[in-house]
Amino acid sequence: MVDKAMKPSKDNRKKFDIDLAYGEVMEDMVADMFQKKKIEVKSEKSLWHNTGNIVIEYQSWGKPSGIEATEADYWFHNLSLGDDLYVTLAFEVAGLKRIIANNKFRSVQGGDHKASRMWLIPLKKLFEQETLEAYKSGKA
Repeated sequence: MVDKAMKPSKDNRKKFDIDLAYGEVMEDMVADMFQKKKIEVKSEKSLWHNTGNIVIEYQSWGKPSGIEATEADYWFHNLSLGDDLYVTLAFEVAGLKRIIANNKFRSVQGGDHKASRMWLIPLKKLFEQETLEAYKSGKA
């Protein structure tokens, strides 16, 4: 049985149609990510939860790696709590590179033998108005 409160009326039908069309476009975009585009998947366990930061590798053993070497169209960043996936952030690689290039994220060493360089990115910075506005304008 369909809840009448959920069914769009004539008054709100236009907004429903727009929302539905947008939802369908976004569904197609996500399907394309997995079917027609290249993706790179990185995962972090609980450290992000303790620090509020994620890391994006860009160099290993003095050579470009991670974000600087990927051929992917999309970068998926899994954040886990122990062995349980909590959330996945999905970025267009070009957009993530713009965000990195236009922020002064701290570079840190890590990985095996501390041979990698990575950007330390505060999660809250990704969602700050300044970053969002710069991203939308193509400056991030």
